[in-house]
Amino acid sequence: MNERLKKIISVSPLKITFLVIFIALIMFFIDAPFLRFMELKAFDLRMVSKGKLPAGGETVIAAIDEKSLGELGRWPWPRTTIARLVDKLKGYGAKAVGFDIVFSEPDQNSSLSALVDLTREVKKIGIKDKRVQGLLDKKRLVADTDAALAKTIKRAKNVTLGYFFLKSSKEAEHLSEKDIEAAGENIANSRYQMIQGETSPDESALANVTAYSAVTNLKLLSEAAENSGYFNAFPDTDGTIRWSPLVMRFQDNYYLPLSMSLLVQYLDWPMVTLNMAKFGIEGIKIGDINIPTDETGRMLINYLGPGKTFPHYSISDIIKGRLSPDIFKDKIVIVGATAIGIYDLRVTPYSSVYPGVEIHATAIDNILHGNFLHRSSGTQLLDVCAIVFFGLLIGIVVPRVKAVQGMVLSLLVLISFVLINTFIFSRYNLWLNVVYPVLTMMTIYLGITVYRYITEEREKKKIRGAFQYYLTASVINEMLKDPSKLKLGGDKKDLTVLFSDIRGFTTISEKLTPEALVHLLNEYLTEMTNLVFKYDGLLDKYMGDAIMAVFGAPLDQPDHAVRACRTALDMMEELKKLQKKWADEGRPVFDIGIGINSGDMVVGNMGSEMRFDYTVMGDMVNLGSRLEGINKEYGTNIVISEYTYAAIKDVLFCRELDSVRVKGKKLPVKIYELLGEKKDAEKWEKAVSLFEEGLSKYKQGLWDEAIAAFRKVIEVRPDDAPAKLYIDRCQELKKKPPEGPWDGVFTMTRK
Repeated sequence: MNERLKKIISVSPLKITFLVIFIALIMFFIDAPFLRFMELKAFDLRMVSKGKLPAGGETVIAAIDEKSLGELGRWPWPRTTIARLVDKLKGYGAKAVGFDIVFSEPDQNSSLSALVDLTREVKKIGIKDKRVQGLLDKKRLVADTDAALAKTIKRAKNVTLGYFFLKSSKEAEHLSEKDIEAAGENIANSRYQMIQGETSPDESALANVTAYSAVTNLKLLSEAAENSGYFNAFPDTDGTIRWSPLVMRFQDNYYLPLSMSLLVQYLDWPMVTLNMAKFGIEGIKIGDINIPTDETGRMLINYLGPGKTFPHYSISDIIKGRLSPDIFKDKIVIVGATAIGIYDLRVTPYSSVYPGVEIHATAIDNILHGNFLHRSSGTQLLDVCAIVFFGLLIGIVVPRVKAVQGMVLSLLVLISFVLINTFIFSRYNLWLNVVYPVLTMMTIYLGITVYRYITEEREKKKIRGAFQYYLTASVINEMLKDPSKLKLGGDKKDLTVLFSDIRGFTTISEKLTPEALVHLLNEYLTEMTNLVFKYDGLLDKYMGDAIMAVFGAPLDQPDHAVRACRTALDMMEELKKLQKKWADEGRPVFDIGIGINSGDMVVGNMGSEMRFDYTVMGDMVNLGSRLEGINKEYGTNIVISEYTYAAIKDVLFCRELDSVRVKGKKLPVKIYELLGEKKDAEKWEKAVSLFEEGLSKYKQGLWDEAIAAFRKVIEVRPDDAPAKLYIDRCQELKKKPPEGPWDGVFTMTRK
């Protein structure tokens, strides 16, 4: 190899810098899903960090809350109740009333049904007396609550009705062409009045905002209302709502959302203009207000604070006249559900239980006061500049200073960038990417640091001395006996794997200094590792605060399942001692979860010819990891699989917890809670017996009997978390019975 070629392929800090920047830019332009997720969460943090901002005061919420349900009856209410609400709000001087509800089905009215049946019978037996027919018609008009509501809405002249679009062909496949045409007629009053610019934009640009049909209000209600608007919400990939869709396309027409339709009414019917371009939607204008949107017509929602930032008033208080009329004078009133059970739950940057009706209120407030967040192609150019500039800054400066100075300088640059980015977001409502520049700086710094370490720290003696900290003594001895084992490959063996993890470690770490955190974690890991070695287990690896251990390899251990379970029990005993010690010292106390599984696994050296680790792999290993996480669901500490239980049931005492289908698996597996040694079973037997009775009733679908049994468990063990979980689960299943045959299997949706 000539010198020129060596120079080309050689590594240097500057080459590392350019490579990282190049990769970062590629990832930025292809919008890598994981990094997009990180940026969305960083956006949420910046949103929350702004604190609560005052609302403009034009919008209030008429809430279908628990108080209203208690006084006016369960939902849905008769249409006469809705009519009374409309009348009251009109009398109070509300300028615009919007319903975040759709009245798509006729009111279930027994009186009307009886009159219809009576009219049919009168015709059937041939009674043609006009007085009888007139009386029936008069009574039917009185009993027709839908007609009564329509009459009230028409008289009020300030009502905007909500509806929602069906976004997929599957959702609309049951509808006929006639139904779809009728839906279009019902929502005709929510179309954009003026469309300017490109008349035929690219289909791909508007694919995400194209609907197949709509679920609309009854025809007589739609005709009576002043206008209408859809209330569809489209969350980001992480399930959080950050955008308000201001445009939907249906049958070559473009439609307004509920928030915009209310604004049109509130602002005395200004012209609403949709500006189109070849690439999609260029912007929206309502009167003199220009609304910035992306190419699909979405507006970034500038949340003002947590739930109830906008005033909520109980509908029962409104109807019964308990409130001052001045509250609603010349206001926009949005009617929506906030009661538990019919709660319109939405995930927002502020909360996972944010009232959906307040999202409309926030969008209205943003538009009225021009309080817009901005994210456009111009901001993306600034993002690219930030990636390149800060990446080069770190890449050029760090190699020229000492290691400690480089670390401090990199940290200062990174913190300064984050603070400036947050300030721009809060002060100028500009969303600039924070994740890509930060990761670029961190990666360049780490790459240069690793490069310097590799090139400057090559003392073989230190490297050989370090092996003892990466490998357990049993593995080293096994390798020394047979050097041929230092090759890639593995064998299939019956083993037991143990996973343990600290609960809430992130929260704890935020409360401690780095030095205190490291000291706490090292103390914990040392004691837990000693217990693994006590039973001749293989410490496979540390994963942050988590431990993975294997029993039955590299040394054969016929009782590997028992060893793993006794290790877990000893871990819990040792943790109790540590908890008491930490509490006495004023340090944070945490809990752990342990998952154990037994079965066939591949064990051996995995990796490459240059670098490999002695470890285990396979579905049974993955199941062990899932079992550790299951502890969060049941409030337990040690969960084992049915395969481990079969090997230890004669020695150790357990109780069956459930049959679950873990994430990534189709077949269910029975899981058990490991409680202790068989000889100590007396202190658990009564509670376990009652728990098994409840579990049996649960599997049979006898919810009330299961609840009664689990409540007896709590009487014996007040802190029994699995029993409490099953009570809640049974109560939910009573409200919403399972679809199809009940097999008693619980499907896990998270790891």
